[in-house]
Amino acid sequence: MIKGNFIDNLPKVYGIYTGGFLAFIIIMAICEQMGMSAKVIGICFVAFTVAIYAIIGWLSRTAQADAYYVAGRQVPTVFNGMATAADWMSGASFVAMAGGIYFKGYGYMALLVGWTGGYVLVASLLAPYLRKFGCYTVPDFIGTRYGGNLARLLAVIVLTVASFTYVTAQINATGTIASVALDIPFQYAVYVGLVSILLCSMLGGMRGVTWTQVAQYIVLIIAYLLPVFWISNKMGAGFFPHFMLADEVARIGELEQQFGFVANSKENLAMVPKGLAGITKAHSAVNATPWAFISLALAMMMGTASLPHVMMRYFTTPSVKAARKSVGWSLFFIFLLYSSAPMLATLSKLSLIDPSLPTGIIGKSIAEVQSIDWYQNWNQANLMFVSDFNGNGTLELNEFFMGGKAVVLATPEIAGLPYVISGLVAAGGMAAAMSTADGLILAIANALSHDLYYKIIDPKAETAKRLVVARVLLVVIGFAGATIAAMEIQGILGSVIWAFDFAMSGLFFPLVLGVWWKRANREGAIAGMALGLISGAGYLIWVRNGGSGFLGITQLTFGIFGSAVSLVSMVVVSLITAEPNAATQRMVDEVRVPSGKSILGKQH
Repeated sequence: MIKGNFIDNLPKVYGIYTGGFLAFIIIMAICEQMGMSAKVIGICFVAFTVAIYAIIGWLSRTAQADAYYVAGRQVPTVFNGMATAADWMSGASFVAMAGGIYFKGYGYMALLVGWTGGYVLVASLLAPYLRKFGCYTVPDFIGTRYGGNLARLLAVIVLTVASFTYVTAQINATGTIASVALDIPFQYAVYVGLVSILLCSMLGGMRGVTWTQVAQYIVLIIAYLLPVFWISNKMGAGFFPHFMLADEVARIGELEQQFGFVANSKENLAMVPKGLAGITKAHSAVNATPWAFISLALAMMMGTASLPHVMMRYFTTPSVKAARKSVGWSLFFIFLLYSSAPMLATLSKLSLIDPSLPTGIIGKSIAEVQSIDWYQNWNQANLMFVSDFNGNGTLELNEFFMGGKAVVLATPEIAGLPYVISGLVAAGGMAAAMSTADGLILAIANALSHDLYYKIIDPKAETAKRLVVARVLLVVIGFAGATIAAMEIQGILGSVIWAFDFAMSGLFFPLVLGVWWKRANREGAIAGMALGLISGAGYLIWVRNGGSGFLGITQLTFGIFGSAVSLVSMVVVSLITAEPNAATQRMVDEVRVPSGKSILGKQH
């Protein structure tokens, strides 16, 4: 029996939880040996973990504004680091990142550089200072720092556009996993994923999301690392494969030359189901130039430091010092997965194309490949496809196609691991997507309920009424996101990258200059947010409709254009209008002091 304060007992609580989860994996492995079907194992993994998250969400329910919006500001640094890592490592990181590297080459590691490097900006420029400010939401900071409802409203709009774009990708990921694990159509599976997400966040708000995300991090990191080490050891790449990455990439290059990679004709590609891609060369044209790599990394860095759901995590720490330490722990926990994504992509490709491995399929007969169990499973899920384009009856390198989402989820099966590992990976992917979706939907709902409803529409609203509004908005936003996700307008990775670009276009410089430039004023912030978001979105639409981008800025990096417009307009407008009053400038000075009480205190 655990006695005493819950916060003090966190190591013991999550230690027991981790032990229980490992015991569950062992029980499932025993059941598999006793004849339990793969479908039942998959359902058990997803149902068991989602039930645990729902229970945590129920136990964390609250009717207090401070607990609902910022978890009572009492989350210890290590656990906030784990929650932030879970919040951060979305379905894109877990499900789509390795797939992006697999198909697009190692130029896509610009995403890893940018997403990890962005936390340096978070730690040095924003997180401690926003925590010192004592706000509930990012628009709360913007509205109080610059003053006026228009600035607050624009911040809510930018937050909503960026976060909603992001959340559709996460619901897409939960739908993909639920459709495979539960054997139901994707269009229905997205709503199953949505219900799972709402169970975690609706009753407990940030408090419920925080303790759920810690539990989700434990699941997702075990689910990601265990297959990597197991497959590597099985393939002879060593138990710790990260040091062998260069050798394995060289081996892929040799095999591609050996099999003579040939691009498919338009007629061949027309036969391939939508959303699937063929094996491409490890050193593809994606980000082949230094500027292409640097610009994508830069956009992801600035986007990281602009995303509201990331900033919100540092509002939950007990102090400014704790917020800074929490960023360090976040980086550590994120590194554990990000350092393994390139290795997983490499091992996955090798397991398919290396003829010396029992799992290699290139060079085998088409009929033999089509009879493999794992191929049939993923082909039925519309995530794999083979076709004898040249009519020789043998599978060539350019005749195998797979969805990017399938790389992580299918690799354990392809590598011949017990199906229990595939169930574990499905549970991990579900945890990654759910944890980020929890944070994103909460960020949107909190901004709309606190900054739009409470601060602008009804300043006299009682706490109970504010929380009812927040919970209703959670449901509405979630169902809207699921509906958009079911349309599959954009892939998981593409939607996530767009979210970063939208966030940096409208929020990066208003946030940074709000802390570091006392001369920045309300008019400048309004111009920066409005023109930055409009110009960034306009550039994206222009390029998507066939416009030729300039300065190497593409639809994946349009945030660079938007943020540049935001910076110039914010500086120019601030300088030609009146400077902020003395009280605001004193407040900015006080924000930069790393100790003392929060500026807003108990104004909320």
